[in-house]
Amino acid sequence: MTLARYPIHWHLVGDAKGQYIKNASIHDTYNRCVTVHGTNFLRVENNVTYNIVGHCFFLEDGIEHGNEFVRNLAIQIKCHPTKKCVPYNLAPNGELDPSYENRQAIRQASISGKDTLLPSDNTVAAYWITNPDNTFIDNVAAGSEENGFWLSLPEHPNGQFEGTEIAQTIWPRRTPLREFKGNVAHSNYDGFMFDRNINVENVFGLAGPSYMPKVDPADPNSKSVDALFENLTTYKNRNGGVWGRGERHVFRNLKSADNAIGFTHSTGSFGDDLFTSLVVDSLFVGETDNIGNPVTPEEIAYGRSLPKPLIPDYPIHAYEYYDYRHDVVNTTFVNFQDNKQRGSGALSWLLFTGAGVTTENTVKGAKFVNAKPVYFPKIDPRFDSDNRGAVAYRSLAIHDLDGSTTGIPDSYVLLHDGENDSVATDDTCEIHPTWNASVCTGDIGRVRFSITRPGPTRGAGLALRDVPVRSAAAAPARAAPPRAAAPQQPIVLSRNGKDFKVTANQSTVRAGTEIRVKTERPEVAISLSEMAKDSWVVFELPGFANATSGKQQDSLDALRKATETSYFKGPDAVWVKLVVPTAPNGVGRDQFGPLDAQASITVSR
Repeated sequence: MTLARYPIHWHLVGDAKGQYIKNASIHDTYNRCVTVHGTNFLRVENNVTYNIVGHCFFLEDGIEHGNEFVRNLAIQIKCHPTKKCVPYNLAPNGELDPSYENRQAIRQASISGKDTLLPSDNTVAAYWITNPDNTFIDNVAAGSEENGFWLSLPEHPNGQFEGTEIAQTIWPRRTPLREFKGNVAHSNYDGFMFDRNINVENVFGLAGPSYMPKVDPADPNSKSVDALFENLTTYKNRNGGVWGRGERHVFRNLKSADNAIGFTHSTGSFGDDLFTSLVVDSLFVGETDNIGNPVTPEEIAYGRSLPKPLIPDYPIHAYEYYDYRHDVVNTTFVNFQDNKQRGSGALSWLLFTGAGVTTENTVKGAKFVNAKPVYFPKIDPRFDSDNRGAVAYRSLAIHDLDGSTTGIPDSYVLLHDGENDSVATDDTCEIHPTWNASVCTGDIGRVRFSITRPGPTRGAGLALRDVPVRSAAAAPARAAPPRAAAPQQPIVLSRNGKDFKVTANQSTVRAGTEIRVKTERPEVAISLSEMAKDSWVVFELPGFANATSGKQQDSLDALRKATETSYFKGPDAVWVKLVVPTAPNGVGRDQFGPLDAQASITVSR
């Protein structure tokens, strides 16, 4: 394998308007199929490729734009002619190659790329896309060892253009998406991968800088725009149908079937934008009549091929909520039912994420046909792909806006598996044992027991109960939440005679409740976020004596009647009432991001 020796190669042509490759057959190659390098406005149409090594349709440096890829078919894309891939992906533990010591060893071998042309070829893609200002319509990726379509964006064009003056004016990660519709990904490991952006050495990580298109790509503070991925079809992928990272990604008329996981999406700005992803007018099918090709004893006994034959009981699910704001609107889920082989459910979460989550993930207009609406599997190391020691997933919530999922409008689905129950759950909630969830009404938000930043900083214009809304000024970019500090003394919440452990210094919480906080910490900062104006929660902190803010009340009764954040010093405890105020300058709840403290107080001994 040698750089620049490809079957078809446009090399630094510049403007190639009028040039094309059409109706060609490219097969059994050792080095890509069609490479477009420093070339623009080319048309690649109606071509069939088969048995290709390395990224097949290849936009090389991220400067390429205006090119059209239409109705092409890529079949059997491999990392190496004879050796297996060493992928840098998010495979669950049960699928990891046992010849490597651990996951990190696999990733180090992957990025060394000693057996591939580029490190990314170890996680090979049928379509390698480094600039969103290109057109991809009605293309098919079938049988790639790793990715079907991979949108992997450098900050600036690299390779031949690294450090050039023109490269500094081009920002692929903030460039609007030209057109991406009608594409099909099947029989790959991951179908559509819109994440893991490359750096200048063509090396990437699992959580790369995100795709967040702007009106003016050169200005990170300019208005955000939607990236529309339309009429995509993804089926029989062994891992994910769609994985994305960024903000304002809209998936309209998405069709997903026979995947282990239909859809997962991660944030790019940690809750600053209007929404992270929107799936609308779409269809997810857990198992179709296409039984595939059963091979393993488990598959033969089951009567169909399994997406993860090494983990035959892997719980398939349609949609995974992940970090920060995701909306599902007018979408149908079919054939997600438990059976003797494995559990299943339409809505779930990334197993078992430690990343930030929000109570404002929403679902609206959902339909379920032979499908269990929700399933939160109990943690199993074989299923786990994202548990790096944190446990934020335990405080995830799904806001059912219209009752189409739970039967109760304006309700919240919370984790309730007997081990990680929420303090927001009580006798007024409905318990769904087969979901490992409770369904609760009222204003559900988040309480944190650590220092958080004051808010709000979010753009104006989003009504959380009126999805979708699409206009807002861009918020300034924020850094990721800080890494966890040294371990602290645990916190246990007590309500109605039951104790609830706090993980990652946060928990879902219901407005209008009183909660006892038990901890040996010398000082605790308590804050509320994601709650409506005038919502309140009372906290009793035994063994504490002081509060640093709020209005002091002279009795517990006066505290309970208070309409602003207050505290009362009792003989054995400090009592605190946090009240969400009217935000300044007309900014309401909808402009607070998930990390913004709406009301807070610090207490000490």
